[in-house]
Amino acid sequence: MSDPLLEVVQRGLEVVDLGRQLRVGMPQSPNHPQFWHTLPRRHGDMVRPDGGSAANDLITTGTHVGTHIDALSHVSHDGLMFGGVDAVAAGIGGRYDELGVHTIEPMVRRGVLLDVPALLGTEHCEGGYEITVADLEGCERRQGLTVGAGDVVLLRSGWGRLFADGAPYLGRETGVPGIGEAGATWLADRGVHAAGADTIAFERLAPGGGHTLLPAHRVLLVESGIYIVEALDLEGLAAAGHSEFTFVLVPLNIHGATGSPVRPLALVAR
Repeated sequence: MSDPLLEVVQRGLEVVDLGRQLRVGMPQSPNHPQFWHTLPRRHGDMVRPDGGSAANDLITTGTHVGTHIDALSHVSHDGLMFGGVDAVAAGIGGRYDELGVHTIEPMVRRGVLLDVPALLGTEHCEGGYEITVADLEGCERRQGLTVGAGDVVLLRSGWGRLFADGAPYLGRETGVPGIGEAGATWLADRGVHAAGADTIAFERLAPGGGHTLLPAHRVLLVESGIYIVEALDLEGLAAAGHSEFTFVLVPLNIHGATGSPVRPLALVAR
């Protein structure tokens, strides 16, 4: 008996890379250690008798830089993490055994892209714009789909176009578009498995406010056990017109970490 999944692979898949390339100096939240890459050994530093040589690398990085996923241990509220876990006690020993990123199973799920600028008739949402429930439901109607339980929902604001510009992407003065508490509650009520966006902190950042208030993180991570993926590259996916796809994501298996850089993929049968 033939395997339907294997048949799809053999016919060919369109693979859309949703991850940002990790580069020294890329924009990131100031709350996290920066990414750094260097070559401690370069070709020619050591040459074997047969003329062969090798180079190697050293990487230091926070776990919430570039395209990354937030584990449930990343955020607490009133001293508690998801499931009522005591946040202080859970961190004793320098790792989060219960809710660390190692507990996130590899994702192969239905992915849904909600393209908000396309709904609003603009290239991108303005800084500080709150994506409303009406916007989310408008995207569903316009794109002819329904967000369901277990889905991974990706929200395109168009802000990702500023990633290469550095500081403007962080939006310290302008603010950054994204959902607020109401939008997060809508996602939680739909029972999604994870949610992501093309912005630095997933949710709306007010102009001049930075990361002062993050209610969507509380609703999703702490109250609902829903993972968050940030700094996605969604422009290619939107340009290709893909609203539904197979979403694939595998975090680094770092025991007890609060997050992990990731390279998510959208798979579409040709």
